[in-house]
Amino acid sequence: MLAIVGGTGLYELPGLEIRERIRQPAPFGEPSGEVLKGRFDQHDILFLARHGSGHQLLPHEVNYRANIFALKQAGATMLLGFSAVGSLAAEVMPGDLAIPEQYFDWTRGGRRQTFFGAGVSAHISTARPVSAVLVDAVQDAALRISQRIHRGLTYACVEGPRLGTQAESHFLRQAGCHLVGMTNVPEVFLAREAQIAYATVGLVTDYDCWLDDPEQHVSATGIFALYRRTLEKAAQLLEELLAGPLPEPEPAIRSALSTAILTPDSALDGDQKQWLDILRR
Repeated sequence: MLAIVGGTGLYELPGLEIRERIRQPAPFGEPSGEVLKGRFDQHDILFLARHGSGHQLLPHEVNYRANIFALKQAGATMLLGFSAVGSLAAEVMPGDLAIPEQYFDWTRGGRRQTFFGAGVSAHISTARPVSAVLVDAVQDAALRISQRIHRGLTYACVEGPRLGTQAESHFLRQAGCHLVGMTNVPEVFLAREAQIAYATVGLVTDYDCWLDDPEQHVSATGIFALYRRTLEKAAQLLEELLAGPLPEPEPAIRSALSTAILTPDSALDGDQKQWLDILRR
C-alpha cells in the first residue's frame, strides 16, 4: 500500500475518501497526527501530514520514527513524500519539481536516526536509499502530463529551523548536492529500516543563498508564496500517478532486514520482538 507524507502546505489530501483514522499506541512515541486510510481513485492509500495538521512541528521536532512506524503498522509498503527544497543548482529552478535519489546527512545528531539500539543491533544498507521503481513511476506520470521534473539529484538535509549561511550553501554545492531541505533525513533511512520503498518529490522554492544577488536569497515569506503555486503542480502529478497502476516495491527493499539484523531473536524480549515483527512485514 502506498503512503503519502505531506510536507508544508499539504496537510490533507483532497479527493481522498477517508475510511479510517488510525492513532495507535506506538513504542517510538506519538506520530505527527492521525494516519488517514482511504480510497483515492482505484487505490487504497495512507496519508500523514509530516508537520501536523496545522504545521505545529518544526523539522527537528518531527518524530520521524513514530511516523514511519505508524505508517508501516497501518500497512505501508511504499512511501511518497512531498517537501519544500532549496536549489543548489542553476538548472533546477524555483517552481520546478525534483526527485532526489541520493542523500547527504548534514543534520547535527539530535534526531533519532534509527529504530535499532538498546539491545537490538542492525546495520541497514543505504547505498541506494530510494526506490527506483517508484521514482520511475513518478517520472512517467510527469511525462504524461508534460510536467517538468528533475531526477538523479542529491539532497542535503540540514538541521534547521534557521535558513543556512552562504558559506554552508557553497559547502553543500561543493560536496555535490543539488537540493537542500530539512525533513528527508532520517525519514528516508527509517523507511528502509521498515522495508518501505521510499521516494520524495521536492517542490523547489528558491536558490537557497549561494547566488551573489541578495534578491535571490531564500526567505520564509518567499518560500511559502512560491510553494503554494508549486503545490498545485505536485497535486496534479499525484493525481496522475494514482490514476493508473502503481509499481510493486523492489524485493530487495521489502527484505532489507533479512541480512541487516545481528541480534538473534532468542536474545530479544517480548516488546522488541513485537515491534521488530511489524518492521519485518
